[in-house]
Amino acid sequence: MEVRDLGNGVLMPVLGLGVWQMDDGQEAEQAVEWALEAGYRHIDTAQMYRNERSVGAALARSSVPREEVFVTTKWIPMANRGVGELEHSLERLGMAYVDLYLIHWPVPGRTGAAWRDLEQAKERGLARTIGVSNYGSDRMEKFASARSRPAVNQVYFSPFHYRRRLLEACERLGVVLEAYSPLEQGGRELEHPTITGIASRLERSPAQVMLRWGIQRGTVVIPKSSRRERIVSNAELFDFELSDADMAALDGLDRTGGTGRAR
Repeated sequence: MEVRDLGNGVLMPVLGLGVWQMDDGQEAEQAVEWALEAGYRHIDTAQMYRNERSVGAALARSSVPREEVFVTTKWIPMANRGVGELEHSLERLGMAYVDLYLIHWPVPGRTGAAWRDLEQAKERGLARTIGVSNYGSDRMEKFASARSRPAVNQVYFSPFHYRRRLLEACERLGVVLEAYSPLEQGGRELEHPTITGIASRLERSPAQVMLRWGIQRGTVVIPKSSRRERIVSNAELFDFELSDADMAALDGLDRTGGTGRAR
């Protein structure tokens, strides 16, 4: 599987499984197990999802070694400190560290203190890399002179939400843009004629076309599904490429005006 280099020997697979809105227990555990069987080596969860325990249980039962799976969790910086909240997340996950720890959402007036918390978590070895989520280009530019920069910015990104200026800002700063909801929320755009036309011609699924677009745009994609057949299908992305014309057609679906905003 293709990876993105986050520095210091940390490699992030470009395809991951997102577990947002999955119930803690059987649904989340099965999805993670099926993903690992299908070759995924990247799982994305969050404190707010309330299913970290299930993610950890599925990974513990797997025959795949912990060090071969890239695990992300996230924290919203309210009153509590990020290091303490990560320690709670690690307890639920049953792990000594995560590969990526993100500020889940920018809270006005808290970014500086929250980022220092994440830096401390990394220094203590609780997180191999740190980053942010839902940060627009204006907030990202504030990191240009920071002692350390986010490795990743995870945002809503798809052909219909092609935030070109945000992607350009991240690339300029050396930050990997990670796409959540790369199939749109609820997969509601999978029947769009541009998507289905390309999929039919290439004998691929509409989801595969959308995910491949994200990878060729240099992002990491984390589609969410708890259905085994879709988890397997969504992983079949690395034996075909979209042409320049296909990429341009998909770029043209953007409804954001190429915004630098994250939402």
